[in-house]
Amino acid sequence: MRSTFFLKNLNSLHHNLFKMKNTIQLFLLVISFSCFSQKETTGDFKSEITTHFELKYILSKPENGKENKPLIIFLHGSGEKGDDLEKVKIHGPLKYLKTNKLDAYILAPQCPDGKYWNSEELYLLIQKITTENKIDPNRIYLTGLSMGAWGVWNLAYAHPELFAALVPIAGYVDRIPMVENCKLANIPIRIYHGLIDEVVDVQYSINIYKKLKECNKDIQLEIFDDAQHDSWTRVYDNPDIYNWMLKQSKKAN
Repeated sequence: MRSTFFLKNLNSLHHNLFKMKNTIQLFLLVISFSCFSQKETTGDFKSEITTHFELKYILSKPENGKENKPLIIFLHGSGEKGDDLEKVKIHGPLKYLKTNKLDAYILAPQCPDGKYWNSEELYLLIQKITTENKIDPNRIYLTGLSMGAWGVWNLAYAHPELFAALVPIAGYVDRIPMVENCKLANIPIRIYHGLIDEVVDVQYSINIYKKLKECNKDIQLEIFDDAQHDSWTRVYDNPDIYNWMLKQSKKAN
């Protein structure tokens, strides 16, 4: 009698456990479907970013400002950052003007401490200078050394329509200029670098020269065998580079 009762209860327990197992499996299956089913929504996000910046600069003007004259833009290296504008006269065209004359405007902005050259900030400054002065829009030249040469490459690729010639010296080259090299197909370029540059590897200039050579017919690279990072003094102190720049006029793209 007890054994029969026990068997009946045991069978009932097995039956209930079987039903519970099926219920749990069904529940897990439902959970599984709900976890892996994806929902798609759409949206429209709008916002506005306002940037405030300040760039100090020196603008040297030619003696005869009654007619349109060319503009040479010079970007200094990292050693001349700050808020002392006398630093931008240490190297480059403004140093050359201490003992020579150029029939052109010279624009030398100064990069603030803790920053690097920003292409859009420079572009806005150039727009201001060209609007406020009698500058020939077909004869705007861009040159720079070290960090300034890096700025030259980036600004030229951002706004190639602006420039009639480029002179980057001892500069690092970002990936975008290297990839989009043919944007500068119509701009005459003279690149300079020191073979034993201990700050910026000369290979950057070699690589960008090789890329640009594929589509630019007026490009030259000069490597000074005996120069370290300062490969710019001999370039900027020589009238040849200014004579070459001032002969260039913007070509139609």
